[in-house]
Amino acid sequence: MSKRAAAPWSGKPGPRIVRGKPATGSVIRLLVGQGHGFLRLSDGREVFFHRADLLEGTSFNDLEVGDPLTFELFEDAVSGARAVNVKRRRRR
Repeated sequence: MSKRAAAPWSGKPGPRIVRGKPATGSVIRLLVGQGHGFLRLSDGREVFFHRADLLEGTSFNDLEVGDPLTFELFEDAVSGARAVNVKRRRRR
């Protein structure tokens, strides 16, 4: 029986940093009690985001449907697209 080798540890403490492609969209649905929501990209796709994916200084409870956001679009083959490093964009 062979053992599978573990991925090397970077030795750096702290949370894992997830990166994706820069993108923009707007909030279309918020499930405040569950701590997540969905946003719409300019091409019409709906993308999931979690309150833990918000950057510091952006409050999940202050978000409203229609708010414009900037984020990084992380494409995961298993669970689908997800917005990470999310922050509110100023309205013009």
